[in-house]
Amino acid sequence: MPNITLTISSKTYSSWSLRGWLMTKMSGLPFEEIVTAPGDVSARAEILLLSPSILVPCLTYDEFRIWDTLAIGEFLNEIAPSAGLLPADLLPRAHCRAICGEMHSGFGSLRAALPMNLKANIPGFKVWSKAQADIDRITEIWRECLGLYGGPYLFGQPSLADAMYAPVATRLNTYNVAVDPVSQAYCDLILSWAPMQEWREGAMLENEEIEELEVEF
Repeated sequence: MPNITLTISSKTYSSWSLRGWLMTKMSGLPFEEIVTAPGDVSARAEILLLSPSILVPCLTYDEFRIWDTLAIGEFLNEIAPSAGLLPADLLPRAHCRAICGEMHSGFGSLRAALPMNLKANIPGFKVWSKAQADIDRITEIWRECLGLYGGPYLFGQPSLADAMYAPVATRLNTYNVAVDPVSQAYCDLILSWAPMQEWREGAMLENEEIEELEVEF
C-alpha cells in the first residue's frame, strides 16, 4: 500500500485546500492530512490571492508530489477508478472536465469579492457587478448539469465537479447571496454533505485569523 499524504492550509479560508481534500476524501484511499504552519508564506499568499496555488494543496504518493488541484483529481481518478471521481461515460466525462477547468482558471472576481471564510456570516452584503456575473455563470452551470444528469450532484453522483464548486456554496452561504431555487437546493446539499461537515468541524477548531479576511463589511 503506497503512503499518501495531503498537505493543506487553513480549513477556514483556503478554497483550494478544500477542493483537494474533498477529492482525496472521495477517492476512498487512506491518507494522512498535513496542515501547513499558520505563518507559512506560500500558503498565506495563496489564500490572499497574491500568488497561484503552488504548494497547497499537495498530494504526495510515496515520494511523488502532485501540487495542482486538477492534476490531483485526475491522478486520484486513475489510481482509484471505482470511486467515480469522473463520470464513466465519454461525453459526461468531457463535460465534467470542462466545467472543472472553467472553475480552475476563472471566476477571479468572485474569489476577490467574496473570499472564503467558513466562520463568518455577513448579512446584507452587496455583490458588485463583476462578481455577480461570475455567480450567474456558475448557477447557469449548476442548473444545466442538474437538468442533464438528474442530480442531486452535478453529474448524478459526487464527482470532481462537486469538489471544485463546493467552495462557491460556502461563499454564497457566508455572504447570504440569494440564488435561484435549483441552485439553492444544490448549495444546501453540498453544505450538508458528510465530507463538507467534517471539513467545517475542522475549521471551527482553528484559532488563527487572517486579518485581511476578517474586515467589517
